[in-house]
Amino acid sequence: MGLITATIRMQYLQQSRLDLEYKIQLITQTKIGLAQSGDDLMQVGNDYDPESPITKMLTQRQAKLKALEQKLDSQLLQYQNRLKMIDAEYNSCKEMFSKNLQSLSYFN
Repeated sequence: MGLITATIRMQYLQQSRLDLEYKIQLITQTKIGLAQSGDDLMQVGNDYDPESPITKMLTQRQAKLKALEQKLDSQLLQYQNRLKMIDAEYNSCKEMFSKNLQSLSYFN
């Protein structure tokens, strides 16, 4: 029974790992887009007077982009930590599978 349980658990963990890796990839791509948008805002803002309402609006938008980037960083860190935990559990299940397989072959 331990072999079946370990196999099912390993498949579930593998699927969870792939899901987290995909989410990490999406966050990374989004952060790249945010960085580019922030750079674009600053280039446009350089063309205006620092005291103009347009420059102030662009500065506010850039601050919002920074806040969003920090939120994404936090979420990315959470996903990376979950991925480490899944990897540790996967390795544990793999060991359990190997031990059960060895004990099964011992009886044959």
